[in-house]
Amino acid sequence: MERSVVLLKPDALQRGLVGEIISRFERKGLKLAAIKMIRMTDGLLDKWYAHHRDKPFFKSLKEFMESSPAIAMLWEGFECVATARKLCGTTVGREAEAGSVRGDFSMSSQHNIIHASDSPETAKKEEKMVFKPEEIFDYRKDEELWVYTKDEREK
Repeated sequence: MERSVVLLKPDALQRGLVGEIISRFERKGLKLAAIKMIRMTDGLLDKWYAHHRDKPFFKSLKEFMESSPAIAMLWEGFECVATARKLCGTTVGREAEAGSVRGDFSMSSQHNIIHASDSPETAKKEEKMVFKPEEIFDYRKDEELWVYTKDEREK
């Protein structure tokens, strides 16, 4: 099964949206493999947002991400990366699809509640940045029998 890192950003925590967002991922049928509250440090943010380093909003993005703890999660499921991104909605909250996390709770491009890995390769890199191997749990959920076909479970 594929994995995706999902971060609930400081605004999600401050606005009391953590439980609602986790519930959406659970109801979709994804499996939570790891979760913890973290403080995004300057060094971690430099690595995490390296692709934004030369953009004018980089400094304010780092300040926002350092302003309050974030919730780091690792979700697992068939085509998990694409599924998690669909649940998040497009980056700019006011443009995001109704029913998505950003579409329902965000108006901003920076204060946009949530991050999800953009590819399986990025997910593996982000997983190593925020989780130690002993923080990740491998377990079977009986509900997987009802979420996936036998062929999907065996991939």
